[in-house]
Amino acid sequence: MYVNAISFYRFGRLSRRYRLVPLQRIAEAMNLLAFSASIPARAEIGDGTVCEHRGIGVVVHPGAVIGRRCRILPHAVVGGRGGDGRTGAPRIGDDVLIGTGAKILGPVEIGDGARVGANAVVISDVPAGATAVGIPARVKAGADR
Repeated sequence: MYVNAISFYRFGRLSRRYRLVPLQRIAEAMNLLAFSASIPARAEIGDGTVCEHRGIGVVVHPGAVIGRRCRILPHAVVGGRGGDGRTGAPRIGDDVLIGTGAKILGPVEIGDGARVGANAVVISDVPAGATAVGIPARVKAGADR
């Protein structure tokens, strides 16, 4: 069996559903210890989504919504813009690729099939099928895969 950050997230999510809060916290702590990943059980992550390279360094906001079949590469951040918790969390569509070291910050929406380049800092919406690159990220026209 292949254990990665998403495995611990799924266990924590299941524990949360059955109100086994201590198990949820243990799963989140194990994720942090084993993979330096912070993926809270409150986040919503769709089926088939994977964290490549076991999810090393991935950080996800508790209010984030990540669609199905997404690929998240190491050291990506899907988070808010401020410490007050009122700035909102990203919503990511299905089949999205989030590159190594990418930061998706604030209440932005990433459309289905979009790609976020390595080390890009996304602070505005990315339409479906488009590619976002740079700091701050600029949207490039969608290309055939």
